[in-house]
Amino acid sequence: KERFIHEKLFVLHGLSLLHRHPLEFIVHHFVAYISLRCSETRRNFCICAAAADSSQASESSSGEEIDRLIDKLRSTDSQLLPQIVAENVLAFDSKFWLRLATRTDLCKSEDDEVDLEELASNIMQLVERIVQKTEEKIETSTDVLMAILEPVAGSKNEEIVWPPRDPDALQRVRKELMHRESSGYLDDGFLAEVNAQLRQAKKDADKPGLLALLQKVLQLYAATFLAKTSYAKRDGVVDEAEELLENIISADSEAWDSMIRSGVDLGGGPVKSVDLRKMAKKRIERILLRTEGGSYKQRILVEYLKEIERSVDMVVAAFSS
Repeated sequence: KERFIHEKLFVLHGLSLLHRHPLEFIVHHFVAYISLRCSETRRNFCICAAAADSSQASESSSGEEIDRLIDKLRSTDSQLLPQIVAENVLAFDSKFWLRLATRTDLCKSEDDEVDLEELASNIMQLVERIVQKTEEKIETSTDVLMAILEPVAGSKNEEIVWPPRDPDALQRVRKELMHRESSGYLDDGFLAEVNAQLRQAKKDADKPGLLALLQKVLQLYAATFLAKTSYAKRDGVVDEAEELLENIISADSEAWDSMIRSGVDLGGGPVKSVDLRKMAKKRIERILLRTEGGSYKQRILVEYLKEIERSVDMVVAAFSS
């Protein structure tokens, strides 16, 4: 639910225009605005959707799918309609509303026209309700993030010093993050909020402490999640390359280089550098297979493992030179 708020913008203004003037909606283009308060700082999103063009013939298959969805929604019992709308929420784009407006205008009976107008109104209300619930969820994610940052950021709106003056502050951040993770709060909505604040911090360019802290939170999230499953021991046999990778995953990123240097064969360790890199690639493959494609979770975990790969490459290159 949170992903579609960030990646798919609903044209609610357009829905209202459609309901009142369906024919005008078809003839003229519309502009839709959504302003979502995702944190204390408002982030405004804008989408402009143009009117239908003359290439509708090449989109017949898409049109047939939309017609099937409209027929399904129309025949659905009112008690089940919210569930169907929620399951197909990403389908309610400009093409859907244009098609629904066309069908409304082409109705041969007044009853059919009224039915489609009522359907448009009901869907619009349900979509608005989903957006509202998602806003509330994002606000909750903001509160969770603030609680995690508090040991370093403090409760007051003051500049964040990095690295923290208090040497135990990051341990308290890690502890709070692990507590929230075990309670089920660190979902994709939370990760979306962290990424939104990270983008804002990069844009402002005057809060390096906040930027570093948010990046550390994402690293700690990835380490916490990846450390939950161990592949180092199978049938009583320890895979040294996998064990070294898991130790690196759980460690602070500042310690990676020294752990790699002492762990790989080039530095006198028991693990071949090629095997360590192979284990990292295998982890990435597992993440890609077992997480939702394109989700914040997948992207953050994969990037964390790629950072480890880059560290291995840098250490190997240093030994080679």
